[in-house]
Amino acid sequence: MHPSFLLDTHVVVRWLVDNGKLSREQFRALQTAVRRTEPLALSAVSLLEIAILNGQGKLKLKASLNEFFSEMQAAPFFTVLSVTYEIVAEAGSLHSLRDPADRASVATARMHRLRLMTSDRRIIESKLVPVVV
Repeated sequence: MHPSFLLDTHVVVRWLVDNGKLSREQFRALQTAVRRTEPLALSAVSLLEIAILNGQGKLKLKASLNEFFSEMQAAPFFTVLSVTYEIVAEAGSLHSLRDPADRASVATARMHRLRLMTSDRRIIESKLVPVVV
């Protein structure tokens, strides 16, 4: 089964740490996907971003980073999408976005034809990819 969504970094973290911070639409879409055993995609860049934010003390995880990643790996619904040459080239062409992680997420969603689940206003307003807000 092919994923329908790519989860932006903050959506993954909110879902696993404090799902009350997700929008109603995001929460429903995630619940529905899990109930249907649909895979949920995330970019490998999101894992890097989680590790960096945690290392900077900007992320409040309930467990250690290794435990957090182990929980993610054990979840049968997560599919991590690699960063490919094509995704990097696409990210490089997204001049309206400044943040490299945002560019990687949007490029990954575009290259895999997925809707991006995000609350990031810059991404939403860019209209570069279909979003679930």
